[in-house]
Amino acid sequence: MNAPRLAAAKSCFIAALLAGLAPWICAQPAPDSAQSTPAMAKEAPAKMAVAPPTPEVVAKYFSNWPEGTDPKAVGKLVAENFAGRQFRFESGRFASANPPSPVIYPEVVCWYGAFTYAEAAKDNALRDKLINKFGKFSTPEGAAHISNAASVDMHVFGAVPLEIYMLTKAKGYLDLGQSFADNQWANPKDGGLSGDSRYWVDDLYMLPLVELQAYRATKDKKYLDRTALTFSTYLDRLQQPTGLFYHGDGANFYWSRGDGWVAAGITELLRDLPPNHPQYAKIFDGYKKMMAGLLKYQGEDGLWKQLIDNTDPANWSESSGSAMFTFAFITGVKNGWLDATTYGPAARKAWLGLVKLIDQEGNISNVCVGTNKWTAAQGDGVQYYLNRTKDNTPDQLHSSDVLHGNAPVLWCATALLR
Repeated sequence: MNAPRLAAAKSCFIAALLAGLAPWICAQPAPDSAQSTPAMAKEAPAKMAVAPPTPEVVAKYFSNWPEGTDPKAVGKLVAENFAGRQFRFESGRFASANPPSPVIYPEVVCWYGAFTYAEAAKDNALRDKLINKFGKFSTPEGAAHISNAASVDMHVFGAVPLEIYMLTKAKGYLDLGQSFADNQWANPKDGGLSGDSRYWVDDLYMLPLVELQAYRATKDKKYLDRTALTFSTYLDRLQQPTGLFYHGDGANFYWSRGDGWVAAGITELLRDLPPNHPQYAKIFDGYKKMMAGLLKYQGEDGLWKQLIDNTDPANWSESSGSAMFTFAFITGVKNGWLDATTYGPAARKAWLGLVKLIDQEGNISNVCVGTNKWTAAQGDGVQYYLNRTKDNTPDQLHSSDVLHGNAPVLWCATALLR
């Protein structure tokens, strides 16, 4: 798949909508085959590497929530926030941008999180709102906001139409979403990695999500193999003896959200990767080392700092990375990958710490703004990360930056309900 073919898939999808086919309602389902799944279904999780805890143990840590902290209610609040939110390109300076401003990755990963929550909560009305939200792109003018750029931040868009396909079996969504997954590997690098690979930790969520969604939608194992290869290679390159990951080559800092992308991405992969896969043992070991490393730095408030291991008094609890770590802890405990008596209390403490930061509109505060990896040109590295602003003002909480935090809150709520 190349950029012209991706554009062609997009054009075909728009043409179908303009013809009145409304794929999610009217399109014929894809033919039954070994590479398709029933509507509303996904592949069963891989066999657990360790025996999962008993229902009683899970209930001990993940039930009897204090008032206002129940994951179903919190997830509903945050998911409805996204369902009713404008895209960034619809307002302010972005509305008049030329060329048109695209959908951006925080919107995509929050959309994905809202879908997973709706499915876990069996909230069909919310699910339909989230599907209908895609109608924004059903005209040439709307589709101009879907970028064909060859980058992890743009290719991740494919995760959403793939999710809609799995819910509706409308093949137009499959074709569109799969085109993004395939385009990531249109020009592979030496060693078989995606041409989008940068050796930034951020890659370890943006690359895997659309590939895993393509695998879940088609059962084609090439998507699983691509993701496993990516993690195996990045583990060698960026994971440190602490278990944590540097932000990228030359940026030797444990930035909270950067490590959060890794924790969430590796957790998503382990939900699908079978234990007999050639890369499973290495990836599972990397996950366990990371979780052990993170546990050491959890704060009294249940959260993790902007620079995870830094003791500077100016260091602050950052919510987006903390939520991603919480998702990894919850999923690990519930699947038996992590010792429940050790990580169960930590996961509960983290969730309760996160919920305190969520306002009545469903926005979480203390989210670090978008952050490129540090380079020497930016001066002192520690100060570079500590001086990043956090979303706390009303304007900031209504910006797309806050979705970096809202998204993993939804992943956590989903994991608690699964």
